[in-house]
This record gives sequence, C-alpha cells and structure tokens, in this order.
Amino acid sequence: MKTYKYKVQGVDYEVEIAEVEGKIAHVNVNGIPFEIEMQKPINAAKHPALAATKRTAPAAPVTPAAPVQSAQPVAKPQPAQPAAAAGAGTPVKAPLPGTINAINVKVGDTVAVGDVVIVLEAMKMQNNIEAENAGTVTSILVNPGDSVMEGAVMLTIG
Repeated sequence: MKTYKYKVQGVDYEVEIAEVEGKIAHVNVNGIPFEIEMQKPINAAKHPALAATKRTAPAAPVTPAAPVQSAQPVAKPQPAQPAAAAGAGTPVKAPLPGTINAINVKVGDTVAVGDVVIVLEAMKMQNNIEAENAGTVTSILVNPGDSVMEGAVMLTIG
C-alpha cells in the first residue's frame, strides 16, 4: 500500500492507495475508506503492476502523477439491512465528521419530526441526529462503528 500526504486548505490528509481497477481506485483518507473515480484509467501497458483485475490482488501503488487529488471521493455505503434505493426519500446527512454510535431506527419504521434516528460521536461528544421530516425510513446506509464525513448520507426518510 502506497501512502501520500497532502495538505488541502490547511488540513493535512494521509492517503493510502489500496488498489486500482481501471478508473476506480480504492483509497483510505485518514483511515476512512473511499472509492474514487480517476479521469483516465491507468495504462496497463505502461504500469502493469497497477492494473489490478480482482480485489483479492495485493494492494497496488499509484504513481504520484495519477489524478488522485482531482477525483471526487465517494463514500462506500454499507447497508445495515435490505433497503430501498438510497435516493428514495429525504436524506439525513451527517452534520459533521464522526463515528456512528447507535442507529435508533430500522428500515420501515415511521418517524416524526424531532425523533432521534442516529447517535453520532464527534470530538468525544454524543450528537443526537434528529429526523427533520416525518415519514418512513426507506434506507440505512451506515452501521454502528462506521466513520462518516460531513455531508455523508446516513439514511433516507420517504
């Protein structure tokens, strides 16, 4: 696994390149896994060691010339249980980066405005994330213990 250190707007980031498959790179940014899409796939003829074909392959480094900085990171959601499509309803987003401590609802539950749906630990404080609209929980995209970034969709209410 190749590690790079970046500073973006005064914030330090440690980026570990775990694997590259075509235009998709699997990276860890400050310990949080992301799947990013590069502008161009890596040329297998020029970089045969970087052209991974299966996730079981050992971690492949990426050359510094790869457009890692310009790619948009996309969190890899892991559904907690079978759920409707993530877009089916109003998303409940993380207001700040943190760790999911508790999920107080399940798919199919009816929630009212102000119901605590998730407990998020951030900066050693417990933050109750409340439903901003009433409805039925259509999907849960996080599990207890998951790290989330600010703005990440945690669940949807339809």
